[in-house]
Amino acid sequence: MNKSSFIYLRGLKHAANTVFCVENGQKSYYDPQFGIQVPYSSGQQVKRSILTDLTDLLGVEPAPTTFVFDVNKDKKLGEGEVLSICDPTYPDQLLGGWMRAVKDGNERTVKRRSPLSISSMYPLHPLLVNKSKENITFDRSDRPESHKIKVRDPKGNEMSEEEIEELLAGTDRSLFRKWIPENYRASGLFVYDVAIDLRTLFCVSTNQYEPELSKEMIDHIEKNGWVKGRNVFGECLVLPKEERDKIIPALAHALINWRITSNQARTFSLMETLAVAISDNANTLSGAIRAKLSEEGAKPTAKPIIDENAGAEVFVTLSCAGYVVTENESADALKEAEKKLIQLMSDFDYENQ
Repeated sequence: MNKSSFIYLRGLKHAANTVFCVENGQKSYYDPQFGIQVPYSSGQQVKRSILTDLTDLLGVEPAPTTFVFDVNKDKKLGEGEVLSICDPTYPDQLLGGWMRAVKDGNERTVKRRSPLSISSMYPLHPLLVNKSKENITFDRSDRPESHKIKVRDPKGNEMSEEEIEELLAGTDRSLFRKWIPENYRASGLFVYDVAIDLRTLFCVSTNQYEPELSKEMIDHIEKNGWVKGRNVFGECLVLPKEERDKIIPALAHALINWRITSNQARTFSLMETLAVAISDNANTLSGAIRAKLSEEGAKPTAKPIIDENAGAEVFVTLSCAGYVVTENESADALKEAEKKLIQLMSDFDYENQ
């Protein structure tokens, strides 16, 4: 029986009083079975966090992106295309995929599907997470000399101190406190799932009927040592082994140790990885890291479970024991999980599929 061409990974993370998104507050969705809103982080955000960790570890810049703006006949600026460089010599492009579709049609569209399929970070169970609300402020009310106030009238003119005092007369409104109402925070146990397609992980198709690369880029990477090969999708170019050996350890680390960093200035959480399950069978992951519903009390509850006999290889950290009843937690669990991923990705024969 042939080895599987996929690696499946499930990670269990703990989040404490943090925010997964800052633009519109904490993202959430409605769970119809339990009738509650539960917090989550989108797959796009998880993917970006993984790729950011990857490029940081490799010490390389992410691929440049061109943002196009159009000026209409009224001389107003509008949004145009976002154009990828579509260059697999950039690790974040090779692993993250790309699409380049130019508006005027003078350039052929090229696209590459990412070899990493990444889920959102979602609750291990709806009853094992919480979305809390608070009102926060940013002000200098304790130091009035450092807190400057400007009030504009309906015409946009700055009002004088006398006009402001008259405006506030008879009200309890304070201009020294700036309230940000209804801020939501997420806490609890969350999981994310990743499928790694080894067939395309380090291989880029040269098929020009459904192109991933322009002919110019094909010539460019061939001159940089990429090797001709063939996978189930047809002829391809394969990243040289010495370059794969640089990326694989960084990718293994990023898949396990990533965290959301864009919002950490005001809502830092370790987002520690508690456990990792790895398998070549996706069905075993859901059993290895799961929750069990109980209705023994007045309200239903859920119990998190780490099952080392569900078919996946499981790696459990010391901190996991604070949230889940465990048997074989260890201080080097995540290092061992990295080693397993490195082995599985290194053992695949990319040149002779």
